[in-house]
Amino acid sequence: MAFQNQEKENRAAELITANKELAYQNEEKQKRAEELEIANYQLALQIEETRKRTAELLVANKELESFTFISSHDLQEPLRKIQTFSSRILIDEYDDLSDTVKNYFGRMQNAAMHMQNLINDLLAYSRTSASERKLENINLLDLVEDAKLIFEEDIAQKNAVIEVKCNCDIYVIPVQFRQLLQNLIGNSLKFSNPSFPPQISITCDILTSVESIKNLNSTERYHHIVVQDNGIGFDSKYRKRIFEIFQRLDNKKQVHGTGMGLTIVKKIIENHNGYISATGKLNKGAKFDIYIPSKN
Repeated sequence: MAFQNQEKENRAAELITANKELAYQNEEKQKRAEELEIANYQLALQIEETRKRTAELLVANKELESFTFISSHDLQEPLRKIQTFSSRILIDEYDDLSDTVKNYFGRMQNAAMHMQNLINDLLAYSRTSASERKLENINLLDLVEDAKLIFEEDIAQKNAVIEVKCNCDIYVIPVQFRQLLQNLIGNSLKFSNPSFPPQISITCDILTSVESIKNLNSTERYHHIVVQDNGIGFDSKYRKRIFEIFQRLDNKKQVHGTGMGLTIVKKIIENHNGYISATGKLNKGAKFDIYIPSKN
């Protein structure tokens, strides 16, 4: 009889323990359910926020398209008239104008030309951002030869030498990469050292490992393209700032430009899921290292 009572007490104690465990599990389930409900609510907020940002992006893209249209037509037309009429006045009335007025008209023409270049660069940047990303296999040497045609006069005038030390095919958006090469070659010619002819070297090889290079996918192969010159260079402390929009590191008024050339270059590299870095020393040239994925 005592043994049976003890067994009943043991079973009752086990039942109490089981009930406590069950209550604890139910409490944990309730907590998990509440956490899940909060997580679902936060996810719904994030989805709604993403939807809003997408809608805002669509509006921004339409505004960019409108800006591009305005820049292409509405802004450039009055600018052309300013340039045309100021040129006519300088030519037709030159002998009747005072030196002060001639100086004012000259400065007006320079300002109009700067604005024209700025509009063209902004258009190039917007097109680079909105361009369809249709990549093709194309020979780098062919792209360089196309880019050199733009600068035939400058190359001849400065006795510049552009040496391409490779003959590789790269997987790129041709029109954008041609623009990239034009900007880099143009930069080297523009900021050449007046004491000796410009020398521009372009090399290309394939890297099988990019683990030491930040921002690159270590599982992919990359083309490594180097554009190097012997120009006036730049202080190494500006190596990151050099790609920022409207940034110019020189203060020489005789060097014309809007400071957007390298910004466009960086945008093109980003469109190719690549990476670009710049190194340089004052009066010892500049070097641009470009990394773009290689088509398997």
